[in-house]
Amino acid sequence: MKAFQAFLVALLLAQPVAAEPSPSVPHILYGSSYYSEYLPAEVGPERVATDAELMRKAGVRVVRMGESSWGTFEPADGRFDFGWMDRAIATFAAAGIKVVIGTPTYSMPAWLSHAHPELLAKPLGGGAVGYGMRQNMNYDDPTFRRYAERIVTRIVERYRDNPAVIGWQLDNETGPNGAANDGVFDAFVGRLKTKFGTPEALDRAWLLNYWGQSIHDWSDMPRPDFTVSPSYKLEWNRFQRTRVTSYLAWQAALVRRLRRPDQMVVHDFASAMRGDVDEFAVAPLLDVVGINVYHATQDRMDGQWQAMTGDYARSLKGDNFFVMETSAQTIGWNAQGQFPPYDGQLRLDVYANVASGANMLLYWHWNSLHAGLETYWKGVLGHDLKPGRAYEEVRRTGQELARLGGSVANLRMRNEVAILYSADSSTALSLMPYRAEGGGEWRPEQTTGYGSTLRQMHRSLYDADVGADFVSADDPDLDLTRYRLVLIPSLYVADDKLLRKIEAYVHGGGHALATLKSGFANEASAVRAQLAPGPLARVAGVTYQEFSTLEKPLPLRGDPFAVGPGNTVASWAEFLTLGTAKALAWYDDPNLGRWPAITRNRFGSGALVYEGTAVSDAIQYQVVRGLLRESGVAADVPARPAAVRTRAALGRDGRLVRFFLNFSAETQRLPYSHPAGRSLLSGRPVSAGAALVLPPWDVEIVREDALAVNH
Repeated sequence: MKAFQAFLVALLLAQPVAAEPSPSVPHILYGSSYYSEYLPAEVGPERVATDAELMRKAGVRVVRMGESSWGTFEPADGRFDFGWMDRAIATFAAAGIKVVIGTPTYSMPAWLSHAHPELLAKPLGGGAVGYGMRQNMNYDDPTFRRYAERIVTRIVERYRDNPAVIGWQLDNETGPNGAANDGVFDAFVGRLKTKFGTPEALDRAWLLNYWGQSIHDWSDMPRPDFTVSPSYKLEWNRFQRTRVTSYLAWQAALVRRLRRPDQMVVHDFASAMRGDVDEFAVAPLLDVVGINVYHATQDRMDGQWQAMTGDYARSLKGDNFFVMETSAQTIGWNAQGQFPPYDGQLRLDVYANVASGANMLLYWHWNSLHAGLETYWKGVLGHDLKPGRAYEEVRRTGQELARLGGSVANLRMRNEVAILYSADSSTALSLMPYRAEGGGEWRPEQTTGYGSTLRQMHRSLYDADVGADFVSADDPDLDLTRYRLVLIPSLYVADDKLLRKIEAYVHGGGHALATLKSGFANEASAVRAQLAPGPLARVAGVTYQEFSTLEKPLPLRGDPFAVGPGNTVASWAEFLTLGTAKALAWYDDPNLGRWPAITRNRFGSGALVYEGTAVSDAIQYQVVRGLLRESGVAADVPARPAAVRTRAALGRDGRLVRFFLNFSAETQRLPYSHPAGRSLLSGRPVSAGAALVLPPWDVEIVREDALAVNH
């Protein structure tokens, strides 16, 4: 056990070597995941050739394969079968289609679980352990690593010299798998020893003597299964994120040692800002960040989810990214949420992602599955394997991208606004929620707590057609001075160093918006023994001792932001006492009306707005809009219909490319209020002041004629 602990600690403390910047591509890599091994037996092996020809006609340039099929590559211990993959790659290569192969390590084969049942991930609480679901193993175990290294080595060595294979995807949507096995716990204790030095130091930081649970020897450390300490739970979550980073670092090093030098290394994050994955730490291991962007369809599709996920993915390396999976038709692990996209929405989704900097877009997947949990997570082709409405739209889009060539690839964004993302605050506020949470781990698309505030901030920028970067609260080299405006959702957990950076940023001329609970707890999720908001009090110009849950929404006195029915706040109210700050809004309530709800403080050469309550979307938009004007980011709201969104990026030739995206079922008209250019879709010139007409769920792309200046 000691040897295993030493092995795991060494892995977790290892510093990975950073990868190169993301490679540029000559054109958008458009395609799909493909699984010949999932095809019904009665279809026959010739079906791959049929699919390759359909893809060729549709402008598909790349497929991803293999990431789920360890048991097909290795049906028994040490017995390998690569013929099915050899045939698939050869067929696609003949059609001019490139291949990305996924290392098949996120779902271990049945024979391995039977030979080594100790590899199965043991969950917190000691629940039953069994085989039958993917990602159900403890990948830190040396035995698992040995088998995983063998299969990865065999695959990479076999296909590295194949010119059709352009890259390797590490694992798939990697998370910590909920593993709390003995060896994992031993490694966690090793981490605590390194971090705190003595049990007494840990005891003081976490207040373990509460309820008499102090420890005085590391052997007394309780397991995480039943702890009630929020500080313990936060550190356990940090440790689990570190496990993910370490595992992907191990795979990245293995693949890099074996691959052909021009083959890229990518990983597909399962959406953005997962609380159990440190995407900012994983990104330097990769040549390209990959992310899976599943989105709402039909009347709920408004593009904001694609924009926010894309902004986040691009921020991880400050570079272009790949969408490794996106919706082809309907999605779901059952038949309850089947909402096939309207005509035009598949194509619009592609350009929404490209407008954020995506260089690759792959559908999950090509052929709809005929059995299994994802039977209703449909592919480009339906269950009948015939081209239909979705295929025709994919074909139109693929052929269009082929005509566009490199004009929309490798686009660059330079944003003046950042959102400060804190995974620790997200975790801590899910452990100590200030309002009812939706259950399960936090996701940005949920409408509660931390995620609600973060997405609301991004939506305010999105509605104003202002781009954003994400920056990590965990970045030791965090530099806020690059931005005119920084939005700070509920920074509940933060050390003094980070809060001093925010103070210095504002004092030096920056503008910031911070929301409720910011500055409240230290890095151990322990509440500071000083007036809230702790070290932020000076820059915020307010303090408070008390706070209250709001049983029902409250109005603000006098509708200060002129939002009419949206003039409400909810869930939480901090009883702010004004210091140097000025009140922007007060609660309209006979009891709480003595306290301001939103304040603004001039501090040095900059200013910070503080929201001590959860504001409505309408109020948040007006607050952000005011800060955009004040910070010089945007003078006013763009003159465009509410359903249209615009984004601008710098093309490889130094000219601005502007996207106009119509997220509605109605034809939209708007003036083109930019320098003269040319439509990349129609080839027609577009003069300043011309009227753009966007059919339902359609897009226009205009490239300016002149080179961009100071973009």
